[in-house]
Amino acid sequence: MSEAQITDWLASQKQAMIDLLRDVVNIDSGSYDKDGVDAVGARFERHFAEHGIPCRREANATFGDAIHAEVAKPGSNEKPVLLMGHRDTVFGKGEAGRRPFTIRDGRAYGPGVADMKSGLVMNVFVATAFHKFGGNPHPIKLLITSDEEIGSPSSRPVIEREGRSARAVFNSEPGRPTGNVVTGRKGGIFMHLGITGKAAHSGANFAAGISAIGELAHKIVQIHALTDLDKGITLNVGLVSGGQSVNTTAPYAEGQIDLRYVDPADRAKVMAAIEQIVATSYVPGTSATLTIKGEFVPVVQSAESRTLFESYQAAARQVGLATLQGEFSGGCADSGFTAAVGTPTICGLGPVGGLAHTPEEYLEVDSIVPRAQALALAILRG
Repeated sequence: MSEAQITDWLASQKQAMIDLLRDVVNIDSGSYDKDGVDAVGARFERHFAEHGIPCRREANATFGDAIHAEVAKPGSNEKPVLLMGHRDTVFGKGEAGRRPFTIRDGRAYGPGVADMKSGLVMNVFVATAFHKFGGNPHPIKLLITSDEEIGSPSSRPVIEREGRSARAVFNSEPGRPTGNVVTGRKGGIFMHLGITGKAAHSGANFAAGISAIGELAHKIVQIHALTDLDKGITLNVGLVSGGQSVNTTAPYAEGQIDLRYVDPADRAKVMAAIEQIVATSYVPGTSATLTIKGEFVPVVQSAESRTLFESYQAAARQVGLATLQGEFSGGCADSGFTAAVGTPTICGLGPVGGLAHTPEEYLEVDSIVPRAQALALAILRG
């Protein structure tokens, strides 16, 4: 096996990669759509079976099953390299039918085309190249998860377990529009704030009412005031609802809170401040509850992760990605879970794309091959 065999074969597979990408983009796979998410998994399983790559499902009753595959190194009991990614999207049923996979002017479009079905296709073909030609210095494991877009409630323990057993993790979220990869990410906590008040006729019996919406309004102002842009801390109450009718004091209200932070030490401080706001009644007689619905931890670049990035950067330059750098992202990803257990991790290695989570999401088609080649060479460099 030579480097050229791997990189040349990947170059020859561009159309095959596009064909597989078309298949999986054209399957709806919103995070709560277990059947759809599992159908995407089945399409990848079919690829593994066609190429003789062992794979298995780790069943989950609620969300999509985790898909595991492995390219072994004969006689080796070394820790593997882990290639990771999620196959769920933020889009509901019917989205793929309304705007199926298409290519226009060098860009591919469709739900999840960049975030992150193209990264999964890349991982699968890189693993297939090593299965075909051998030469991988360490075993290679693939993990295809099901629920990242909602905080990985079922996948987090699987990711942490596989991360602990790996020597390095490459998470193939989309490459930045700049062409860079991601070497640092914010952590995020997604919370539900519920308020209980008391209903009363707002004209005939106003004084007997206790407005949950009024209480929520006070709390939103206090929560937003915790934002500290200099420290990278942001609070956003992005969804609110409540009330019974326009002429009734609101007996209930709720809000969805998004907290982002950079420094792991800031998590406890900000959460304590939020909990104090929740415990304080600004409108007497109201009560409130706070529930964490999902959480990602930050990607903090360790010395080992820096070394891993430098190795990847050198591989990228070898295949013509001369300007590639590491970049910090305010978005969250599963890479935080593997970084937090101490495994060298880099993210955003997938083909380059942008405008994720929107109907305009796109993938730069010509980035598929060089990004796959760069990942393969980084694995070869060990």
